[in-house]
Amino acid sequence: MAVQLAPSQTETLMTGEELLASGHSALCELVEGRIVPMSPTSFKHGNYEGNFYEHLKAYVRRRKSGKVLVGEVGLYTHRNPDTVRAADVAFISNERLARQSKAGGYLEVAPELVVEILSPDDRWSDVTQKLREYFAVDVRLVWVADPEARVVYAYRSLTDVREFNLADTIMGDDVLPEFSVPVASLFEE
Repeated sequence: MAVQLAPSQTETLMTGEELLASGHSALCELVEGRIVPMSPTSFKHGNYEGNFYEHLKAYVRRRKSGKVLVGEVGLYTHRNPDTVRAADVAFISNERLARQSKAGGYLEVAPELVVEILSPDDRWSDVTQKLREYFAVDVRLVWVADPEARVVYAYRSLTDVREFNLADTIMGDDVLPEFSVPVASLFEE
């Protein structure tokens, strides 16, 4: 269980809008109003992001069903104090995208799919917290890719998870109907 600390009387919490306007150039997330630095991703991590993006983008382009976003896309998972998570890859349908009020800001409407690619320094407790937040804002499917184990975990909730290894083909289920891709192609280098 995470212990929530009350902000000190001198601490000023930042909003997502303030973070965006600040031009903060370092990679970070905003968690309960506080900047949490993140390390830049490795070459392999970036390559895997590209692989997921490429397959998803080809599918979405054929169907004209929405947008695929890549590159630590900011997504509000909580307000007051604000939490903005950085998704590696996300798919948002045209229907949900139409509810996004600001084209230039962070996503205020949850995408249907989020892809998180684990880095060597990621802790499962932190990943689980992100999953909680994603499902709380109505993300329908989260793929957590583990490059070391070369598996993708498909989460529909914290308790509904399937594991796909290199010999498997991962499906988009009802989030991406008729989408499928061999897991091995997602980990191509």
